[in-house]
Amino acid sequence: MSNGRLWIPAVLLASFYMFACGGSNAPITPPPPTGNFSDASLSGQYAFAMSGLDGGTGAYVARVGSFTADGSGHVTGGLEDILNLGNAMPTSQITLVSSSYTILPNGRGTITLAASGGGNLQLSVSLKSNVEGLLVEIDGAASASGSLNLQTPADFADSFLNGKYVFDLFGRSFAGATPSAISLVGEFSVDGTGNLTSGLTDVNDSAFTPSGAMPIPASAYRLDINGNGTNFGRGTITLNGRTFAFYIVDNTRIRMLEEDAFGGTQGDAVLQAGPIPSQNSAFQGSFVFLSKGFHTSGNFGPLGRVGRFTADGSGGIGKITFDQNINGNNSHISQNSSVSSATYAIDTNNAGSGRGTLTFHNSSLGTLTFVFYLSSAGKAVIQDVSATSVGDGLMLAQAAGPFTASSVAGNYILNWSGTLLESPAPFEEDFVGQVAQSSASSNNFSGVVDYVELGLNTTNNGVTLAAGISGTLTINTDGTQNNTYKIAIGTSSPFTINFQGYFADNQTVLMLSSDSLRTTAGLAVQQTQ
Repeated sequence: MSNGRLWIPAVLLASFYMFACGGSNAPITPPPPTGNFSDASLSGQYAFAMSGLDGGTGAYVARVGSFTADGSGHVTGGLEDILNLGNAMPTSQITLVSSSYTILPNGRGTITLAASGGGNLQLSVSLKSNVEGLLVEIDGAASASGSLNLQTPADFADSFLNGKYVFDLFGRSFAGATPSAISLVGEFSVDGTGNLTSGLTDVNDSAFTPSGAMPIPASAYRLDINGNGTNFGRGTITLNGRTFAFYIVDNTRIRMLEEDAFGGTQGDAVLQAGPIPSQNSAFQGSFVFLSKGFHTSGNFGPLGRVGRFTADGSGGIGKITFDQNINGNNSHISQNSSVSSATYAIDTNNAGSGRGTLTFHNSSLGTLTFVFYLSSAGKAVIQDVSATSVGDGLMLAQAAGPFTASSVAGNYILNWSGTLLESPAPFEEDFVGQVAQSSASSNNFSGVVDYVELGLNTTNNGVTLAAGISGTLTINTDGTQNNTYKIAIGTSSPFTINFQGYFADNQTVLMLSSDSLRTTAGLAVQQTQ
């Protein structure tokens, strides 16, 4: 988490698909919406970002933008940049005009963003608070997930981007013979006067060998001078020859979309804060992590990895618990079982960058290797550079625990996305919803979700709204290792998803499916309003 705002790296918002199979269970009736939210909870300017797949062509799509909500159910205007790699002209910019939104007491709602040239973008939203929320597109044009954050218009100036920022970008590359998945993580420094002075990046393009740490040469950034900069916080920045449009959330965060001939990626950059470990002794404690992407050999297909470890301050990691899902093939490592060569290293050649690596070996899974960049002592973006893997995600310091049914009880918003692994072809599904986690020992998870399954369900253009959700969270031992969710979804013919869950703290859980027919992952975070 960053300044109380959701920080979800790009791969957690896109590039995965998920299978929803019908069941014979009784329909699940969603509970009535209760809570303290209303239309007034969405008030001000919001930066939003989304990515996923086009519903017609299956091409990668992404968007970033800004819109203004008046607190009374009206969107008064905005601006967005759109990338669709299935189009001859893949990038475009659209002015948003007057439209509407509705927020229910539980923080769920819908947002319509109308384009000046015609057409609407329909979104389902689940709010964590009045400053942040999770999004899924529900108009049937694409399967895409994302998030929104309240902007600070007073920070819409070049001078407010000043310091070192950690970034995470994921999407598609045109560098190889065919389009490939690509992850870019790193950090860059900007001086508040339009100059990017230095930086460092790791690039993992599935068509090539991971790059390792590469310097980012000096370049430039600039807010638009045509009014879009001061009105919406829009600007452009160049990283290693790649051009990005960005929208300022505030001086600590920008939302980015690649707009060049190299392909297309989307993600965020956040300001580094607090002491950043520059040597192994400064990096210690327990951490959880989640990465998503693709496996490019053997069990080809979607890839998800989630786990926890403890860093000892001397370059060693222990107490490793780990789950993996490659194309529906699931593996689990119990704490420290069959693990060797478990180490980490803070990059002293690039001291102060926040860069580090971690690796461990398992007799069944082989060697797992990750690169991370810390934006604070307890938060990082993480890139999977294991053999024949490309992916990225997030890493968070883990609270001491123990985690109990009582300590994690509360109201949560969630976002999952994943891959259908059954014929005739994979397709993306995206879920967003609001649930209550009770302190009961069974049937302790209930709520409502909206989801999109364009490749399977032809009813309502593949969009299902207000589906009931129920299930059980089982906390194992003290909860700091893997925990299990068994969740049923659907107002008719419910289907079940099984997850492994790792708590970062009492309000944040990272989730990876453990089913053979799907590879899906995401997170749930407690509401604060």
